[in-house]
Amino acid sequence: MEMTKKPYTNKRIGDILIEQGLITDQQLKEALEMQKSGNKKRLGEIFVETGAISKEELYEILQYVYDAEYIDLSNYVIDPEVISLISEKAALQFKLIPISKNDYELVIAMSNPLDVYAIDFVRNYTKIKKIKSLLASEEDVLNAISNYYELGEYDDIIEKLGTEIVFKEEEEEEDSKKLEAISKEAPIIQLVNMLIVQGVKDRASDIHIEPNENGILVRFRIDGMLYDIRTLPNKIKSAIISRIKILAKMDIAERRLPQDGRFQVKFGTREVDLRVSSIPTVLGEKVVLRLLDKSKGLIKLEQLGFTPEQLEEFRSIIFRSYGIILLTGPTGSGKTTTLYAALNEVNSKDKNIITVEDPVEYKLNRINQIQIKPKINLTFANTLRSILRQDPDIMMVGEIRDTETAQIAVQAALTGHLVLSTLHTNDAPSAITRLIDMDVEAFLISSSVIGVIAQRLVRVICEKCKEEYTPEKNVLNGLNIKSNSNSDGKIKLYRGTGCSICKNTGYYGRTSIYEHIILDEEIKSLIISKASSNIIRDTAIKKGMKTLKDSGMEKALQGITTIEEVLRVAG
Repeated sequence: MEMTKKPYTNKRIGDILIEQGLITDQQLKEALEMQKSGNKKRLGEIFVETGAISKEELYEILQYVYDAEYIDLSNYVIDPEVISLISEKAALQFKLIPISKNDYELVIAMSNPLDVYAIDFVRNYTKIKKIKSLLASEEDVLNAISNYYELGEYDDIIEKLGTEIVFKEEEEEEDSKKLEAISKEAPIIQLVNMLIVQGVKDRASDIHIEPNENGILVRFRIDGMLYDIRTLPNKIKSAIISRIKILAKMDIAERRLPQDGRFQVKFGTREVDLRVSSIPTVLGEKVVLRLLDKSKGLIKLEQLGFTPEQLEEFRSIIFRSYGIILLTGPTGSGKTTTLYAALNEVNSKDKNIITVEDPVEYKLNRINQIQIKPKINLTFANTLRSILRQDPDIMMVGEIRDTETAQIAVQAALTGHLVLSTLHTNDAPSAITRLIDMDVEAFLISSSVIGVIAQRLVRVICEKCKEEYTPEKNVLNGLNIKSNSNSDGKIKLYRGTGCSICKNTGYYGRTSIYEHIILDEEIKSLIISKASSNIIRDTAIKKGMKTLKDSGMEKALQGITTIEEVLRVAG
């Protein structure tokens, strides 16, 4: 629906809806009669109730009536610390709820964002000068108040939950209905919301909810490492998993087969995508939620962790007009982030860029992104074959998984396209032999591949508890560390002692380490002769290639990471 940009503050809602062609004069008269007959709902709510307009249409109009942004609270998770800023009594009185806060502003959702008295009360009550009011439906506000207030901490919420539902095959349908009802109650909604809020605040990339003999173990993956967060009682296991399944539009009655789903929540000003995976185990279903924080935006090439020489090399190949560039490494090593940064670097008005991904993690401006769907035969190979007819300049293939995809990628590169993709190999030289194993002819590899980059993610030392130390000599034996010593000749390294900022881990955040092979004539000759990856590797090192370990040790000497972290990741 197209809306005029000027606010409609001087017009009645019924007149605006007629002007926009959403209702008729007769429908307005009938709604007014309903109000006279005792229906205490607002006029717009009556139109939604009778089906004259949708809730979305009503609130698109009301945004202009109130000159305020509309917020759908049903997919919002609110930090309990923010909720505590306003009492439940005040929230109910003014039909509002606080949803986010930063250093200078409190954002509240209200059924009437023009209620100046309520906004002044919040300002005086919280001592926060700047209050931003958003429009929300009265029903959503009251539901949110019910879901968030007077529930307390985890133990308080668990106490409010009912008894455990034990599934019996013959009563499966009835049990599923009971479980769905419990999953929609305020305590379980708040419990799942609190887990998501804690995960986002702790910078978790994954939330694991897994059954064991003692209950439900909740674990967060933070900076690539899994940490035990808490154990919840078994009696609420089914309710928690069912709540997550409902959010992700999965089948709560199916507990014997793996399932996948996704949903999105808003947390303050941040949009977080959650990809959900469930699998059956002998102790019950395990669920993993992958968190993708869209608000972080794209990282630039300079921020990824390349050394100046590596960055110059990488830029030299991504701006070529044709060839294949491969990124290698295990799952979770940051390959997709590097690919996105590279695409963003080469993106321009005169280029047609198409990607084939599984899944599409971030939307890129001016780039055509395709999500593969194997169930309907929209595979990497089939999609890649189709986009060759779309006149692309640059193609990004999320992963080369099979011979067919590899061969099409090679042909695309040989016919004048730049192709970026990933492979699962341990180092850069192994990517070459992996393609040969996929039945791609060696001479075609040497003609099409222009560069291979292996990468890993290492944890960064926490700046708040970082300390310098001198390592023992036996620690340095065999590490081939070039001295960064001062006048006393001792090598200085760094580590984190652990603090509240890094949750006593000594690390906060991650950066990448890389090794590059840029294919020159000598390397191409080795490929054609089907030399082993070790020979290719030794030749590349003689030509100045920094290995993953060398790249990591350089960062350790610079005080970015630790030797222990480099050895853990790069061997």
